[in-house]
Amino acid sequence: MSSFSFRRLGGLGAVALAFAAHVDALAPSNPQYVKLGAKTGSALNKRQGVTFPQYNFTQPLDHFSDTGFTFQQRYWLSDRHYKPGGPVIVFEAGEGPGDERMPILDTGIIDILANATNGLGIVLEHRYYGASVPVQNFTTDSLRWLNNEQAAADSANFIANVTFPNIAADLTAPGTPWIYYGGSYGGARAAHMRVLYPDIVFGAISSSGVTHATVVDWRYFDIIRQYAPTECIAQVQKTVYEFDALIAKNKTHDAIKAVFGLSGVSYDPDVASLLSAPLGGWQNTNWDPAVNSNGFARFCAALGTPDNATVHTVQGITVSNATFNYAKYINATYSSSCPIEEQDECFGTITNKEFYEQTDLSQTWRLWNFQVCTQWGFLMTPPPDPKIPRIISNLLTKDYGELTCTLSYPPGEHFTVPPEPNVEDVNKLGGYNIAADRLAIIDGQDDPWRGDTPHSPDPAAHPRKDTTIRPFKLIPTAVHHWDENGLADPSAEPAFIQTIHHQEIAFVKAWLKDFKPPSQ
Repeated sequence: MSSFSFRRLGGLGAVALAFAAHVDALAPSNPQYVKLGAKTGSALNKRQGVTFPQYNFTQPLDHFSDTGFTFQQRYWLSDRHYKPGGPVIVFEAGEGPGDERMPILDTGIIDILANATNGLGIVLEHRYYGASVPVQNFTTDSLRWLNNEQAAADSANFIANVTFPNIAADLTAPGTPWIYYGGSYGGARAAHMRVLYPDIVFGAISSSGVTHATVVDWRYFDIIRQYAPTECIAQVQKTVYEFDALIAKNKTHDAIKAVFGLSGVSYDPDVASLLSAPLGGWQNTNWDPAVNSNGFARFCAALGTPDNATVHTVQGITVSNATFNYAKYINATYSSSCPIEEQDECFGTITNKEFYEQTDLSQTWRLWNFQVCTQWGFLMTPPPDPKIPRIISNLLTKDYGELTCTLSYPPGEHFTVPPEPNVEDVNKLGGYNIAADRLAIIDGQDDPWRGDTPHSPDPAAHPRKDTTIRPFKLIPTAVHHWDENGLADPSAEPAFIQTIHHQEIAFVKAWLKDFKPPSQ
């Protein structure tokens, strides 16, 4: 067991939250990001909304083989807008505790759609997350039922069989239209449910859905490079190239680590990883002040504006003003929180393997990380083409990213993590070109999880009965599933958010006009 102490986090919290397995989004994948996220915990929504009643639904541990074990899957219910004949609007809680999603049920997209359609709103917690935990530890063997197939079967079983307290009517599918909404990983889940279970999922909205999985994802940071503030990115790029050049030379290797206050970090890729950590804050920017993080803005402000000035440091090397400012930020935010002699423990990966060996139920970082290692990938690297500018170090290789799997999940008696994530488990359902009737795919222009810019499928190849919305809708200037949030006073939302909410209401209403319950 690692002796890492939470008292050492100091200034880590504000920025490292970008990599926590939290309520708002996926997190970039590498072993140090996993560690930083685990130590900073969950990013709670700052809006205090009303609470909703919690209920449990009994699920089998394994839908495809009878183990004799079941668990209780949590869900939350809002009937404030429900009238008989209305649909069920379900929110996929994804890779985090469902009770952190209550603002979505109160003023967010589920309430918005339920209000417009006389619908019943639900937040459904994902197996293994929150309190919907079916096992007694998070060892490799115990995690083997955490996969896409089991999660999809959970949702299908719920939709087809749930009975709601205080509602006498049978609202199960296919007799009632169910609209499935999710964002990010949950967005992929929503799209997959429409493809896998079209008879019971009447419609789905995939917001920033990562429907295409990839072992290596160099585009995440490249999209940040393209859409984040130009002057900030120029400073980052200048620093990264200078850092790589200096750390590669024996005579300047130790000095550049010292400039960043990281002399105690033995493994150079761990130093490079820490330099890239503030960039993850980009995806946590949001129009909604209750969920917005100012971390990326503070980082950019600290870097200053581009110039040609240099600084001769006390470590005996001359660096650009960009690198000097970057180093001051890293020192203040990370390095100073941990004594030099303990930095391998604070920030190290291969030098602190004990952290990754913890398997008790408090180690919730192991959950999404396991899904990364088995089916999803997204190991973050620089661009493969050196002609493409980069904002992260060349030391962040695929081999470094794979440490997140090899350090964390030794082979079990019943299950072994594959050598590489089996991303075909995801992509066989359509990937970038996923398409189905009554499936809306919505994304933000500035979203680093977009990967390749998706294109609408060929209408001839994917004929659609519904023509109320294109398969792909791009929200200008938005980042990660920004349509998910809403305000009690919708008129206070930005105009482009109001527009997308009105469009979502319109096409969901159009879908529902086509609903015909199965003949009795």
